[in-house]
Amino acid sequence: MLGLPALPKKLPSRNWMIFWTLTTTISAAIIYDKREKKRATARWARAVEHLAKEPIGDPSAMPRKLTIYLSAPPGDGLRTAQDHFTEYVKPILAKSGLDWEFVQGRRQGDVRAVIAERLRKVRRGWERDMGGAEADPEKKEDEVPTSDEIIEAIRKERGIPQYDGVKGDIVIGRHTWKEYIRGLHEGWLGPLTPPPEHQLIPSPPKDTTAESDGSSPTEEKKPEEEKKPEEEESKPKRPPQPKPYNTVDDYASSNLPLLMPAELTPVAPIREPHILGFLSTPTRMRRFFNRRALADEIGRDVAAVCFNTYREFRETAEGEYEQQKELEWEEKDWVKSVWKEDKKKSDDDDADEAPTEKIWSKPVVLDSRIAMRMRRYEIQPEDEARARTIVVPEEEIEGFMKGSVRELCRWSAKKWKGEPKMNIPTDDVD
Repeated sequence: MLGLPALPKKLPSRNWMIFWTLTTTISAAIIYDKREKKRATARWARAVEHLAKEPIGDPSAMPRKLTIYLSAPPGDGLRTAQDHFTEYVKPILAKSGLDWEFVQGRRQGDVRAVIAERLRKVRRGWERDMGGAEADPEKKEDEVPTSDEIIEAIRKERGIPQYDGVKGDIVIGRHTWKEYIRGLHEGWLGPLTPPPEHQLIPSPPKDTTAESDGSSPTEEKKPEEEKKPEEEESKPKRPPQPKPYNTVDDYASSNLPLLMPAELTPVAPIREPHILGFLSTPTRMRRFFNRRALADEIGRDVAAVCFNTYREFRETAEGEYEQQKELEWEEKDWVKSVWKEDKKKSDDDDADEAPTEKIWSKPVVLDSRIAMRMRRYEIQPEDEARARTIVVPEEEIEGFMKGSVRELCRWSAKKWKGEPKMNIPTDDVD
């Protein structure tokens, strides 16, 4: 009829109807959640973008610089934490115009060791200014300075002042949060020099003499034994992780530094849902289809860091500190290997490898003097209300297909209406 193809006489079969219904529903849910996740991130990014346009006083002064603490989640690699930061945190920080640096840990205890050493370095500087120790006891005279020390020396020579204000810390994940708390207590309450019992003892040289069968040590080695030293030299060895200078039992008997500030750097613990295992597939799917809620919550916390609004940590009704309950729900998703005790090393293992401290599986222990000085970032109600009123244009969050169709429609409309011809003046030629 009228040259149009005839309509099908019957609907597709039941199996095809089920297939197309499920495919359409899942696709629509993924597309909707992805678009709303972009909308939530873009809303909080627009809420803080005015901070990047604020004028600065001294062009040579250092800007406000945040510190991002992240580490490999239990049972996975560091790339997972980096992707989480790139997807949810970085877009908002980039719009705010703030600078930041990373402290990354590939294994348990790396973040703790960095935080503790930084605080000890600050305390050593205080002692030098007060006429105490003249130099770092752990630094040798012939040691090559690090890049940070070289940059700091250049800034002092040129008279570039440091940022005089509250900087801020962002801690991603419960496992990193535990190391952050432990590092604060070790850095402020621990000694400046490692205890004698914590010194790494080098392993004794192995006996290279021949066995009792009479073979000489100068015999030719097997090809496999000859390749091992070459392979070990080609691979850079990771430096051993320094052991902690104190334990949680030493907190009560430790004294605070004389120049310790009344308020520590504010911190924002950021959630990082991470679960592994085949049986956890329903949980992962539920979280995958609801990433927009995660983006909105993380965006609110990161915006509070950008606005630099914070408060004191409170005590719970059970008499515990609020720091102990932060992101505690993430622990139920950790792999079982976190809660297992380490196996005892055999005599063949190297004795200079210090065992790492079990931080993730232990409860969070706080000293009241440190807990009362900690501050937590929290967004103000007026800032949150203003962010909720921001309308994100649809073109900013739409996907490739919808954007391509939109551009095609606009191009077709221009061609239909007819684009005005440009009148190019021409000079008269004699």
